Parts: sequence; structure tokens; C-alpha cells
Amino acid sequence: MTRITLECNSSGERLDVFLASNIPELSRSAAQKLLALERVRSDGKVLNKNHRTVLSEVYSVEMDEPEQADAMPQDIALDIVYEDDDVIVINKPKGMVVHPSPGHPDATLVNALLYHCGDSLSGVGGVKRPGIVHRIDKDTSGLIIAAKNDNAHLSLASQLAERTLTRQYDAIVRGVLKVQSGMVDAPIGRHPIDRKRQAVTQTNSRNAVTHYEVVSRYRSFTHVRCRLETGRTHQIRVHMAHIGHPVLGDMVYGVKKPELGVSSQCLHASFISFVHPSSGEVIELNADLPDYFIALLAKLEKMT
Repeated sequence: MTRITLECNSSGERLDVFLASNIPELSRSAAQKLLALERVRSDGKVLNKNHRTVLSEVYSVEMDEPEQADAMPQDIALDIVYEDDDVIVINKPKGMVVHPSPGHPDATLVNALLYHCGDSLSGVGGVKRPGIVHRIDKDTSGLIIAAKNDNAHLSLASQLAERTLTRQYDAIVRGVLKVQSGMVDAPIGRHPIDRKRQAVTQTNSRNAVTHYEVVSRYRSFTHVRCRLETGRTHQIRVHMAHIGHPVLGDMVYGVKKPELGVSSQCLHASFISFVHPSSGEVIELNADLPDYFIALLAKLEKMT
């Protein structure tokens, strides 16, 4: 059994809706089932389906552990940028899924980490996501950090929550940005119709802030660098689309057909900074732009 603790940021919302909006792997029907099974509590009191959220109320949610068979060690090559006894940072290639899911049962980063690290991965994320502190999308390349023990995991998770773990991404977006830099401060929640998508919305959402700056401008596209202040699902993709500059190749939030031969988002996690869980030293790591990104920039350069 895994216990998740959430602090409420709204009042008067159906509790099942709040839980489904704030626990990525939980559907609304699954949240209703947990409530019926008396697995949701606040201050020790069991909450039922009729409960409405209260601002700053803290909820304890008990969820079943995924089966160990969902994540087995596999000998998959890893581009290791940094590793010690506490953490490992991987430069994930485009197309690799981070953790097993119904559609991707193996060949994931978790499978590779289990093989490479053996028993030295934290158990905080459960058996399905050992060591995973944060995620990046399948088609987003770049840096991702995993913890090799529980103390490191808790430290890194705390840094994420306190916004002291810095993540920076390079992206190519549609259109030419007129400003040199800016900030998108717009709440993100599940799309009201398509639950596989996220959206900027005031309903059942969480605050989300993305800072961006222009690296280079081309005839119809812009190379930007984005820094996450928060870490919501699909945040950069949703925010850039929200301001009218969706990520090139993003067929979910942007143009629904390939452009320049690209059919998945041109987004690369190029920089990460964190305080080392044991030494307290600030670790700063970079990942060079991958070949597909460089080739696209060269193609755009010829178009200007």
C-alpha cells in the first residue's frame, strides 16, 4: 500500500474531482472507489464521496502498490551524465518512456535503471517507479534525475516542492516571438473533455509558471529556452500553446499534422541544478542539444 499526502488549494470542490486532478495515475472513478473503500482521510477522519474540499485541508490517500512484474531489469544502454551513491542523472533519448504503463510494459528508463543500479534505487516511488523523482514525456529528450536511496529521494522531492531544483528546456516553437523574454503564469489542470490532455483552466487546476527567453529567431519559428518554476504535466507544451506559440511537432497541443518532417515535440531538457542530498553542494549539469534538434535548427537557418 502506498500513502500519498496532498494539501488542498481550493474550497468547495468535489473530493473525487480534486483527487483525480492532483494524482496523475488516478481517474475519477478510481478516486470514487478509494473513497468508498475508506482509504481517504483528513486528520485521521475517514472522508466519503459527499465531502467537499476545504482550503489547506490535508488528505491522506492509500493506494494499492503496482505489481513488481511491471518493472523488471533490462540491459538497456544509458547516457549517464552524473552518478554517485545518492543520485544518477540520465540524458534520456527521444522516444524512451520513463516508467512502465499499460501501453509500454518494458524497455523504459525504469527497466534500464533497475538493471544498471541493481538494488540501489529508492523505494519511495513504489515498485513501478523506483527512484523516479520527476518525469519527462516519452518524446522529450534530456536530463532526468533518479534517487538511489530513500533519503536522497525525499531530499530531491522536497527541492522540487520548494522550487529549488531548477530545470531548463530548449524548444523550437511555431511563430516568431516579438519579446526577448517573458513569463506565463496560468493554472493547469486536466482538459474538461479529453482527460489525456492538460489545459489552462481555472477549474480543478494548480498554479503553473514558466519563464522563457528567445535564443534565436527564424522565419516562422523561434528557438526558446524555458525554465520551469513549477512542474505540471505537459507544462511547457501547454503554456507555449496558450500564448500562441506551440512547440514544433507537438500534434497534441499544436498543429495536428507533421511539420518539417517532425511529428513529436521538439523539446529537450538541457539543464538541471539541485542541492546534493548528502554533501549540500550545488550540482549543475548540462546536456547538449541532440542531433535531431541541431538538424532542425540547420534546416530553419536555411529557410531564413
